[in-house]
Amino acid sequence: MRSTMRFIALGLAGFMLVACSHKDKNAPLAFVPADTPYAVANLATLDDDTRTALLTQADAQLPAQLAQLNAMADDMAAKDPDTARLLRAFGAELKGQTVETFAAHAGIDVKGRAAFYGLGLAPVLRFDLSDPAMFEEFIARLETAYGKKLDAAQEDKQAYRRHVSTASGTEVILAIVGKQAVIALLPDTATPSLLRQALGLDRPKKSLQDDGRLKTLAKAKGYKDWLVGQLDLTRALPLLASGNDPLFGAIEKARAQAESAKTGEPVANQLQTPPSCAIDAARIAARVPALSFGYTRLDPKHQDARFDIALASDISEAFARLKVDLPGLGTAGTAPFDLSIALPVMSLRTFWSAQADAVAAKPFTCPKLTDLNDEFAKLGAAMQQAAIPPFGDMLGLRVALDTLVAAKNTSLPTFSGRLVLGTSNPAGLLATGQMMVPSLARLKLAADGKPIPLPQDLANMVGQPAWLAMSPHALAIGIGAGEDAKLAETLNTPVGDAGRMLRMHLNGAMYLSWLQLMEDKADSLAAATATISRGDDSSLGTDNDDAATEAAANAARSKAQFAVMKAQAERVDSIDAEMHVDDDGMVITSQTVLK
Repeated sequence: MRSTMRFIALGLAGFMLVACSHKDKNAPLAFVPADTPYAVANLATLDDDTRTALLTQADAQLPAQLAQLNAMADDMAAKDPDTARLLRAFGAELKGQTVETFAAHAGIDVKGRAAFYGLGLAPVLRFDLSDPAMFEEFIARLETAYGKKLDAAQEDKQAYRRHVSTASGTEVILAIVGKQAVIALLPDTATPSLLRQALGLDRPKKSLQDDGRLKTLAKAKGYKDWLVGQLDLTRALPLLASGNDPLFGAIEKARAQAESAKTGEPVANQLQTPPSCAIDAARIAARVPALSFGYTRLDPKHQDARFDIALASDISEAFARLKVDLPGLGTAGTAPFDLSIALPVMSLRTFWSAQADAVAAKPFTCPKLTDLNDEFAKLGAAMQQAAIPPFGDMLGLRVALDTLVAAKNTSLPTFSGRLVLGTSNPAGLLATGQMMVPSLARLKLAADGKPIPLPQDLANMVGQPAWLAMSPHALAIGIGAGEDAKLAETLNTPVGDAGRMLRMHLNGAMYLSWLQLMEDKADSLAAATATISRGDDSSLGTDNDDAATEAAANAARSKAQFAVMKAQAERVDSIDAEMHVDDDGMVITSQTVLK
């Protein structure tokens, strides 16, 4: 049932991008409690050209989403055939339509307002309708494809429909409230209070509209009003861990009942949750209090976004002032694929050792979280070993690929480019390599950025000419014709500024190359699986045939998804991303330029 709500949310959340918001009592945000653990909403409208461009992109993604919907239906068919049939009915309604024509036929207002939020952990999607009667007709078509009517119910004078999933302990409710639609995933034994809140019959004492939190967040982070979202982990994690959330409690109870039927373990025993679980969850949430995201630029040719991860002050302080001397980290990449990652081992060792010591001093006591004690103990031991050179001297890694093509006679692709290893002791790293590979001992390398050819035996291993070069902060290798001419410049590019952790550049052609390689690997795996299935013992009979049929269906879905991804990649000119830490936490930004 969670899969049902997830797909419905994915299918309709796109309309949030193309909608407008008004300060009125029936705006979707007026129904969202101010203390909701999560919310995603649109706060302003888009111009017609940008709306059209986004709908075009959504249309390109629709086949892949339909494939995922069918895969979800297949996965749950054995345990919950009724819900699987409903998913397929929804997919049949979408098939062959664009997002805009589907919305038009369903009476959904693509210029309206929308909000996706939690009543506790229970998700609710509320959005404007252009024609409630047409949405009613959509529900009727859905029921016809489903093969039966959804259960009809009423709260006060408000009618709604419901689909109950006993297997998951949940129900989906669907209602038309005035000129809005409401879809919610609730416990199958939802209290009247929770049901009335979901339908909007009982308003929150203080709403997110009153609170203005999303508007304030957008202004602080530079998000545009078209789409703003936030996940408050200080509210969500304790609800999840305590067992007190109605939706999660219902799902856990259904799982425990199924387990009890198999093993005889009493349901009550499985559902015991000590108070320490909420305390430990709050402790974790205090380290990462919230996540938020939004667009920073959106037009027919540009899609720029920002994702923020709030961090405890001691985490931010450990990295916000840190400058990593990795060449390339301080400027945007220029190679078709250019990735720079800060890996300052000594700083990371200090930070993670402190975290391991904190957990050792105060272990987690919630039974669901005690495994973290062992993991942090292992981490602490690993951090002690991380001090050993040359690993302890590492500062980061840069990979700059100029070409990448599938090889005909090997599983490894053919490529040309440069690999940069940032280190506080490049001469020591080279010396270690020379001890491990005797032929490297003949190289006389100075920290001047000048390339030296690799010995022929090593060049033969990569099948191309290759060079080494060194600077005071890095050791670099260039592989492929002409890469020697680029090494000096590569080693002299700016190092990271304060807090910079990552930079990435990817052009559209390289994006397509990556996708093609991934598809080739998937095809090879599917072919190997099919061969194994055919070679299995024929005495397996029907079971073997079923496995082969499922493998073929999975391969077909994978092929369809890759086709959609490549069609999307054809529209991409470039993608850039960066990650840094400031006083408030971690910030990840991306800039996509479309052709």
